[in-house]
Amino acid sequence: MRKNIRRIWLCADDYGMAPGVNDAIRQLIARKRINATSVMTAASYLGDGEAQALADLNAGEQRAALGLHVTLTAPFKPLSEGFAPLRNGAFPPHPEMMRLSMARRLDPDRLTLEIATQVRAFVEIFGRLPDFLDGHQHVQLLPQVRDAFLRVVAETAPNAWVRQGGRARGARPLHDRKGMVLDILSMGFRGKAERLGLATNPAFAGAYSFSPKANFAKTFPRFLKGLPDGGLIMCHPGFVDAALQSLDSLTTLREHEFAFFNSDAYLAVLAEHGVELAQASGESESAA
Repeated sequence: MRKNIRRIWLCADDYGMAPGVNDAIRQLIARKRINATSVMTAASYLGDGEAQALADLNAGEQRAALGLHVTLTAPFKPLSEGFAPLRNGAFPPHPEMMRLSMARRLDPDRLTLEIATQVRAFVEIFGRLPDFLDGHQHVQLLPQVRDAFLRVVAETAPNAWVRQGGRARGARPLHDRKGMVLDILSMGFRGKAERLGLATNPAFAGAYSFSPKANFAKTFPRFLKGLPDGGLIMCHPGFVDAALQSLDSLTTLREHEFAFFNSDAYLAVLAEHGVELAQASGESESAA
């Protein structure tokens, strides 16, 4: 390893949400611009060759770690029978899921069953366990959810690592309220993961305002500030299509992220900060 080079994980979330998201993520993996993606088995766009096209990118050479993006918020629907509460047949919206978890009004058994069902779906689709697990809208960090999430991982995929959302010590501006919330929620998450013998990423970055005026090319370099070797940055590249517009409010910014990661400017930023993408090891357990 060259002196002072930090090797990080750049993870594209939401594979399976929409064809345009899938396409953008695959293009970036093929060009070695990102090295991880987390898959939504509760989403609708893993059929028609979408999952196989992702798996094929690792044929012969491990280009990207593949993880499970545990999904427990609307507009997505449970994979398990009997999940509650539901809102119009789907999971509750994220703000409601947060309130329910904070008040400890969720059913632990139903949470555990749903998360385990999403893990099994990943295995059925890819024929292997995930390299890592995280959560859509950081749901894995919430009270009650984190207990079920970590229990399922420890029992079904103990060699996988799990995503915590705490920032590096040198990158915690007080005006970043979302970052502060993730820092607080991640403290308990990390402790529980450690007691179960589960590995976590040493630091996290990638949260920003997602406002229409956000300039991702200017925002990205601050994610690298203080990020240690092995740290993780989440991202959301994608192409806007009808499916995405019907499911998520994060649309055109996904195209901005894709354009940046597909540019020479992105490579220059990594070089300037002494950062390279970590090599995916492909050491996940076989499901056979």
